[in-house]
Amino acid sequence: MHTLAVVLHAPERLALDRLQLDEPREGDVVVDIAYSGISTGTERLLWSGRMPPFPGLGYPLVPGYESVGRVVAADASSSLSEGDTVFVPGARCFGDVRGLFGGAAARVVVPADRLTAIDAALGDSGVLLALAATGHHAVAAALPDLIVGHGVLGRLIARLVVAMGGEPPTVWEKNPARHGGAEGYTVIDPATDPRRDYRTILDASGDAGLLDTLIARLSRGGEIVLAGFYEAPLSFAFPPAFMREARLRIAAEWKPVDLAAVMALIDTGRLSLDGLVTHRESATRCDDAYRTAFADPGCLKMVLDWRGCS
Repeated sequence: MHTLAVVLHAPERLALDRLQLDEPREGDVVVDIAYSGISTGTERLLWSGRMPPFPGLGYPLVPGYESVGRVVAADASSSLSEGDTVFVPGARCFGDVRGLFGGAAARVVVPADRLTAIDAALGDSGVLLALAATGHHAVAAALPDLIVGHGVLGRLIARLVVAMGGEPPTVWEKNPARHGGAEGYTVIDPATDPRRDYRTILDASGDAGLLDTLIARLSRGGEIVLAGFYEAPLSFAFPPAFMREARLRIAAEWKPVDLAAVMALIDTGRLSLDGLVTHRESATRCDDAYRTAFADPGCLKMVLDWRGCS
């Protein structure tokens, strides 16, 4: 089998190439991808060549870990069946071309236990499940009362806090164009916020230079949760953190339990993914799509449409 896939050959050198797929093995499922999302965090770093040393990093590579597709062949032992709609968190099935993270392709071969059956009615919003699960992983230990950044991850986390029964959080956003779209919470410019007693501050901005600012806004014993991906080293002044007895927690990648929790919130109507996919482009125009996703501040989530590509 062959597939069309987005291939990063080198920083800022991207193409839609035809690749040979690995043969399915026992337990594998073949999925035709309908939609894949472009991450403005980790994928931006891969595209720009600024990704810090990371397992599996190297070029050429197939990016993408936010895909939705339809099962076209399933192992007899699998719980999935032909025609099922599934969320695909990436794939490694492209021979010598690295799958990091491997979801931006027209067809993939994936172990069945990595896939999650979803409602086809989600459409291209299904690509947001990875970010929603990431947000759930970040807030499961403690719901934040301040979220930094009103991009797509910040919005999902704010919606999750409300959906999980927390007090509506405050969200900091410096870009006035991103103040809209709040559902049940408040978005403000940090310069207008007098509070210095936040219990849990969650950073969804990925800005490595914010720690001192955030520490100054904590109550004693408060916690800062880092939910972004940071290309620059993180540092902070020790005395203010000492005086507040501040805690620092890093939220790593989501687990299956996080995805299950998010799916339950969606199924019961408590969590909505509406309005977060702002841009769509045919996969045949992937180079333009990636540049728009990374350069246009109005783009919350860009989705590549693979339907019709083979």
